[in-house]
Amino acid sequence: MKQLLLIDREFGAGGSTVGAKLAGRLNWKLFDQKLTEEIARLANIPVKICQRHEERTDPLLQRLINLIWKGSFDQNLPSPDMAILNSDRLVSIVQKVIEQTAEDRPCVVVGRGAPYFLRNRTDTFSVFLYASRELKFRRILKRVGNEKEAVELLDTMDDDRRKFVKHYFGHDWPDRQLFNAMLNTGMGDDNTVEAILQLLDTANRNEEANKA
Repeated sequence: MKQLLLIDREFGAGGSTVGAKLAGRLNWKLFDQKLTEEIARLANIPVKICQRHEERTDPLLQRLINLIWKGSFDQNLPSPDMAILNSDRLVSIVQKVIEQTAEDRPCVVVGRGAPYFLRNRTDTFSVFLYASRELKFRRILKRVGNEKEAVELLDTMDDDRRKFVKHYFGHDWPDRQLFNAMLNTGMGDDNTVEAILQLLDTANRNEEANKA
């Protein structure tokens, strides 16, 4: 039985929106922003910093953390543990959180490398969402309200995710072998949700039929 619905996505393709709608339709738990909060808690770093770096292999992470701890941003940060935080430790924390989350099924998990961390499980249904550059730009612009920032995010975030997956898993991103479906969200959020629900239902029906 597929009780872990994993959503990976291009930045701006609407993964969070689709994930939330799916969780609502299925009446399953949703893990999206909650994952970032838990990762930040375990890493003892502010959520905003965690959001920026949890899916990146940014070599400046160590330098950034050190600068913050020295007071460049905010002297009221949690603890000196931040000074020894690095990308490898952060990824190990992300893995721990994702694996713990998987035990709280049925649930929908958005991003955070879940299809890669949970690739050896048999109860997952993984979907990759993509969209045209124009659609992704409009979504990002609506979120950030600044054209220059929207273009920068559009040009860098997916490249960072690609490097993250390649560095830590040795896979190309997206690795088609890990996904049950790859959908263009240009069809609309609701249509994307319907397509995923139908595919998930079919997968579970086939699994039950094979057991009979």
